[in-house]
Amino acid sequence: MPPLKQSEGDKRALVAWREGGSPPVHLGSRDVRSSGHYRSGRSSAIVAPQFRHLAGRVWLCPGDPDPDAVQAGVAVVADERGSVMIDAGQSPAHAAEIRAALAAAGLPEPRWLVYTHHHWDHVWGACAWPGVEIIGHASGVPLLGAEAARPWSHRYLREQVRADPRLGPSFRARALAMDSWDGFAVLPPARTFTDTDELPVGVRLRHVGGGHAPDSIVVSVPDSGVLLLGDCFYPPPAHLRRPEDGLDLALIRRLLDDDHGWYVSSHAEPMTLQQARSYVQTD
Repeated sequence: MPPLKQSEGDKRALVAWREGGSPPVHLGSRDVRSSGHYRSGRSSAIVAPQFRHLAGRVWLCPGDPDPDAVQAGVAVVADERGSVMIDAGQSPAHAAEIRAALAAAGLPEPRWLVYTHHHWDHVWGACAWPGVEIIGHASGVPLLGAEAARPWSHRYLREQVRADPRLGPSFRARALAMDSWDGFAVLPPARTFTDTDELPVGVRLRHVGGGHAPDSIVVSVPDSGVLLLGDCFYPPPAHLRRPEDGLDLALIRRLLDDDHGWYVSSHAEPMTLQQARSYVQTD
């Protein structure tokens, strides 16, 4: 699927934001692609996020296909004993859309929320999920603590981009995602682990680390044959990336096995085991 293009209205709003004007919250219209989940502007109808069934107990709600939006998808492992949500949504507003999509699909509210890693597009929606137990890798706790201590606001985002232009793509996406900072908080996990963990509903967590984030984990749902990868094999974030950094295909090769028929990363379509093996094969 090709990336969406920014409208001229979007570009003017971003320029105004960089120069200290109003935050670019409501932007001009964008194309709505066949993924059926999001984006729209003032004059176009909103296409709400939707969950689609993948396999067994696993349901997926894709993120925005526009790479400039930096919006990760989320997954839900539906269970009458308590569902597990994998990643929190990009913002409280995104989390509210995900909750509505859960209800529309007839899926139960989550009891547990698992962070695949600490990056903002995976955790900033957590404050909109009261009552869930947040689970993540122990190495993410200090990283999220440092993020929680920042004075987040549209003004702060502008100041940071001016000080380090390499932050521009990420921080402008944050400005677009956040229409209000009221009640916003970056939440660390309440439950942590160092190597592996397993939830009472048979969902298994495994730390894999990698260049993208030191706290990256993968989530296995054995009875459904699904492995949720987060961003574990991606290169480091753009502002930290070196020319030689690329996809960590060796990490994916280590994760492939016959127990999982589906492999799901946060910013791409799911791959079957055969597709994943083809993807990582080398000459």
